[in-house]
Amino acid sequence: MGKKKQSTKGKKKLPKIECCVSKSRCGRCPIRMLKDGNLPDGYTVKKRRLVRVDGKKVTKKRLAKAA
Repeated sequence: MGKKKQSTKGKKKLPKIECCVSKSRCGRCPIRMLKDGNLPDGYTVKKRRLVRVDGKKVTKKRLAKAA
């Protein structure tokens, strides 16, 4: 029997923690998401890295909650 695929219809794409500097900008690039306005509230990009506005450390767990 095959495995069931989880649907990603209801989930938002989370940004990567750091930009991979690909020329075509991947779908999860924090720079592209900032430009499009898709970053979760309270997050911004500085020096190609995703950072929180309040200065706390960025973790995947907090990022998933914010999205």
